[in-house]
Amino acid sequence: MTTRKSRWLVLPLLLLAAGSALAGQITVNSAWARTTAPGVSMGVVYFHLENGSTKSDRLLKLNTSVAASAGVHRTEIVDDIARMREVAVLHIAPGEKVEFAPGGYHVMLMGLSKPLVAGQKFKLELVFEVAGLRRVEVLVRD
Repeated sequence: MTTRKSRWLVLPLLLLAAGSALAGQITVNSAWARTTAPGVSMGVVYFHLENGSTKSDRLLKLNTSVAASAGVHRTEIVDDIARMREVAVLHIAPGEKVEFAPGGYHVMLMGLSKPLVAGQKFKLELVFEVAGLRRVEVLVRD
């Protein structure tokens, strides 16, 4: 193959790699869920989220096989009372780190198919506007 032809083959690959480096650098780490008692239909998931790209992104949707639905919520203190608020779309600025932790952002699992038991693992899918699909394994713990 001539050098000229190989340049034309390599150029699209380099452009694709460069675009991927700038967009879609969302990482999700340290995912865990609390155990639930029998008969409880709701659960909660926590993790660390980081946008390592140069573009803003938005978390649009969550999916898991252990619950009928999942959504982002935030705990707020209003008049000394803790209240949970649904977050329809979570915006993540370039370089921003968002911690999903007790007393703050968390994923609510609604309509659990069975109790979450310590040591169990399950998959959680997060769909971002720019980064696309991210799958994370969630460890259930006390």
